[in-house]
Amino acid sequence: MITTAPAPSRISVAAHVDEPGARFRDLLGAEWIKLWSLRSTYASLSLIIVSAIGFCVYASLADYRNWPSYGADRRSFFDPIRDAFPQQAYLFVLLAASSVGATAVASEYATGLIRTSLAAVPARRALIAAKIMVVAGVMTIVGAIAAGSAFAISQAILSGRGAGWSITHPYALRATAASALIVPVVSVVGMGIGALVRNTAATIVTTTAVLLLMPFMVGTNRHWEAVLNHSLPVMAWERLIELPQFARFDGPYPASVTGAWIVFGAWPLVAAAVALIAVRRRDV
Repeated sequence: MITTAPAPSRISVAAHVDEPGARFRDLLGAEWIKLWSLRSTYASLSLIIVSAIGFCVYASLADYRNWPSYGADRRSFFDPIRDAFPQQAYLFVLLAASSVGATAVASEYATGLIRTSLAAVPARRALIAAKIMVVAGVMTIVGAIAAGSAFAISQAILSGRGAGWSITHPYALRATAASALIVPVVSVVGMGIGALVRNTAATIVTTTAVLLLMPFMVGTNRHWEAVLNHSLPVMAWERLIELPQFARFDGPYPASVTGAWIVFGAWPLVAAAVALIAVRRRDV
């Protein structure tokens, strides 16, 4: 007796063939959920906003109280931008922002979630591109809120002494934009390092060393050192918030505003390319 296997169901075959793959907006939605599922995201974003506003209030109130004792020379050289964006505040801001990017990538490798993600979406470059877009978008909004709030609050306090600036002031607008954009810049840098290191703690340490420690290790007396120093994101931010009359960057090899903006654009582009290549060519 000869038996024949039943013919495959046309319905099931057709359903399998016609089943749509993951669309890019679906990947964006998945990465959005992943980002907000990390507890560290909430803590880091809170630290960014609290640090930016808290330190600016402290600095502005100090100058407001001490203003009557300032002489004419000190008043003429007073820098309201430094009250809006104190260096101490942005050490915390940059550490928290870079940690968000580092954790967004490295935590997937640490937990093994990356295997599930790549099994569901074999297109690795699309997956990491969606992750970069979500993190960069969120951090751009957070950076704008932090920088805009810090500037508005600090200048409102200083205006009581007639020392506050309007956002329409050219240097004020440049400094506020730079202070907002440095947040997504360092977060994407953290993602690039995370794709290479693939360990959360090691990624955060490496990112901190690159972003926050290297500026203190590289001088500006020799040409190659000055080029390296000016090429660091933190030093580019310092240049963009600096007022011309203080001439801090007018050494033998001064940094330029145009060069600082180029640094702001180059670092996230290179970091994104590194992440795409690392995820595409290295096994999980």
